[in-house]
Amino acid sequence: MNITDIRVRRITAEGRMKAVVSVTFDDAFVVHDIKVIEGQDRLFIAMPSRKTADGEFKDIAHPINVQMRETLQQAVLAKYEESLEEADQPEAE
Repeated sequence: MNITDIRVRRITAEGRMKAVVSVTFDDAFVVHDIKVIEGQDRLFIAMPSRKTADGEFKDIAHPINVQMRETLQQAVLAKYEESLEEADQPEAE
């Protein structure tokens, strides 16, 4: 399964959540609402989740193994960093 598109919507409000991301796999399947979160030491991703009746949050889509989680996180964070660099570039006239 290949990541074929990543779309980043940066969040400018103060807080730990820095962006909401949509990831497309094999040009055929998309997962929305992956969050880029600022942790104590580094950025990380949080998968889309729902609040259960007892107040806990459960992921509704997530990687099944560590390798896929690392691949997804690296790709999403790289695209997020790229979006920051693009925002810092002055617009061409």
